[in-house]
Amino acid sequence: MTLLTSIDIPQATRPITYDDRLLFVGSCFSDAISAQLAQYCFRLTANPFGPLFNPLSILEALQLTEVPELIEWGGLYHSMLHHGKCSAPTKDETSRLCQAAIDSMQQAFNDASVVFITFGTAWVYELKEGVSGLVDEGVGGLVANCHKMPKEWFTRRRLTVDEIVKPWQAFIQAHPDKQFVFTVSPVRHVKDGLHQNQLSKAILLETIEQLDAQYFPSYEIVLDELRDYRFYASDLVHVNEIGAQYVFERFCDTFFHPATRQDMHLLHQYWLQSHHRLLHPDSEESKAFLNRLAAQREQLHQRFDWI
Repeated sequence: MTLLTSIDIPQATRPITYDDRLLFVGSCFSDAISAQLAQYCFRLTANPFGPLFNPLSILEALQLTEVPELIEWGGLYHSMLHHGKCSAPTKDETSRLCQAAIDSMQQAFNDASVVFITFGTAWVYELKEGVSGLVDEGVGGLVANCHKMPKEWFTRRRLTVDEIVKPWQAFIQAHPDKQFVFTVSPVRHVKDGLHQNQLSKAILLETIEQLDAQYFPSYEIVLDELRDYRFYASDLVHVNEIGAQYVFERFCDTFFHPATRQDMHLLHQYWLQSHHRLLHPDSEESKAFLNRLAAQREQLHQRFDWI
């Protein structure tokens, strides 16, 4: 008996190994996948700017080299291209946090052999001219984060496929040494309305189709294979732990050879032990455990020198 519609996912043209360095950029779904991979000791960086949702802001983050002009609002200084985690009470502190995120992104991109991009929405917000004196030298007045500023300050619109494809195609072609993998977040933007959300996701899917890039169908896995609210969190929008684990297993089946899966099992066991909380750290049993862990780490270090 078949109880679900299985998505046929082709094997990755170039499987991922522990020799690769990975960069994840995009919506919260990028954070979810990368967090699981971190438990298997892959060398990766995820969202130095914080979660980013629209394709042009994601591309801007990959190319940005200088801190944009900042806006003071609500007692904090903000970058319209960064997440609120880079906001601070002083302009100097905000600039420092933003520049650190930029440096981290640039370093991670330069080092990465595989770049995972997760598009979240085709809807964008553009800051109106003259508001708070902001001069955005990135993509017109387009912002990555509104920081809960007055909605009257922004114009909201939906990107077209051509607007996204052209700059992304040029960027991919400029970096032939990188393997780009695209996915569309399965999280529905219900505040847009379900119909508008579907139109938005359709634009993202068509964009990736025109880019002729490698695609991982997380969107289809969640909406077609896991078409049951038992796989969703209480908000009925985000995927719960069971659903996320299922998507991660499909991800592993797609990108890892059996030999890499064996290494993943070994390194995951080490990760679990290294994150074990010792109830009585001064006990003889705990000291013996730490000695065994140190010996295991030294043994793993001979094969994986970043351990």
